[in-house]
Amino acid sequence: MIFRNSSVARRSWSDTFKVYLEPATLRMLFLGFSAGLPLMLVLGTLSFWLREAGIDRSTIGYLSWVGLAYAFKWVWAPLVDRMPIPLLTKGMGRRRSWLLLSQLAIMSGLCGMAFNDPRIALEPVVWCALMVAFGSATQDIALDAFRIESADTDRQPALAANYQTGYRLAMIWAGAGVLWIAARAEVADVGNYQPEAWRVAYLVMAASMIVGVITVLFCKEPARRELPPAKNVAAWLDDVVIGPFREFILRYRWQAVIILSLIAIYRISDVVMGIMANPFYVDMGYTKDEVAAVTKVFGVIMTLAGAFIGGSLSMRFGMMKILTLGAILSAASNLLFVWLSQHGHDVTALMLVVSADNLAGGIASAAFIGYLSSLTNISYSATQYALFSSMMLLVPKFIAGYSGAYVDAFGYANFFTATALLGVPVILLLWLAARVVPSKKTG
Repeated sequence: MIFRNSSVARRSWSDTFKVYLEPATLRMLFLGFSAGLPLMLVLGTLSFWLREAGIDRSTIGYLSWVGLAYAFKWVWAPLVDRMPIPLLTKGMGRRRSWLLLSQLAIMSGLCGMAFNDPRIALEPVVWCALMVAFGSATQDIALDAFRIESADTDRQPALAANYQTGYRLAMIWAGAGVLWIAARAEVADVGNYQPEAWRVAYLVMAASMIVGVITVLFCKEPARRELPPAKNVAAWLDDVVIGPFREFILRYRWQAVIILSLIAIYRISDVVMGIMANPFYVDMGYTKDEVAAVTKVFGVIMTLAGAFIGGSLSMRFGMMKILTLGAILSAASNLLFVWLSQHGHDVTALMLVVSADNLAGGIASAAFIGYLSSLTNISYSATQYALFSSMMLLVPKFIAGYSGAYVDAFGYANFFTATALLGVPVILLLWLAARVVPSKKTG
């Protein structure tokens, strides 16, 4: 059998916790940081910056389509999986060279965003954000393959949990850190919006990508798979593009429809709601320091707790049970924002709502990453995982583009209720996916 067994043997709690101290697992902390930093800066903090600059909610919603770069990364995933980078791949290896190149692209894009004011020149900011998103999506392709090739299947939930930990720490820095830096860089009595403050903050974020660069330079390349050369272009396309998709379909046959549908909408409640979160905080009158302290620090700490809980429970009780738990909690927690929208400006209430929402999101994310990893054939790790993670974002990101227009038409309370209801079909698909059994014949 050429794909990894996804069954989970019951292990002791002691053995479960020891996995988190293994080198491959610890490495994911720093690489997860490198992955989480750019995502937050183009899809999270950017919306706060744009709203403060006076950009309307509908435009902010449409600009969230920058994130569709993540949804289409499967298009160039075969290149990342196979194509060497001149001067880099020979000395660093396939995964590490692509990681380094993508990180340098991210740093360049963040610097470009820093030196443009969206109130005066929105288009350059958007193009630079696209560069960051493209570089970040490419980094994800190489990093997902790096992670999958670094450990066997039963350790993937632990790697996913540590990856999520680093990812969420980056979100604290790219969320709370950038807001805190921007607030400190402001000049008193000049006005609420000061582009120079945001410039300083985004330059610091660009410099923070050094964490990922250093990790890539000093970490070890996973064991290299020798791939036979293609005879012609058609053979190459079949091997690196069609082959990974055909293998998955042959493995799961008609049940692949259930799995792919689940992947496509599992995080829909969180993703659609998240686009309007920062504009919501601005409109509710929360300051940069309040948002930084509650949603970007305390809330992310709760996500870390959720990721640890989700990863540990998945290894202990199986991924499908925790996937279901995460889906229910993620959808239900959105209803708390309905109450918050009617409650008014209250930092304590914000803390309670964000805590519940992020704890649920952390549990769901850790279990879901482990689930996606278990579906991946090691022979096509980069391409197949890129397909899965792209599908995870395509439908939610497309719908999220209309979130600003929906809020303008119906208000925040109705918007948050609608995002919670989006989680209902996810639970049905989980019930069906739990009964899926892969075929032993993979073609």
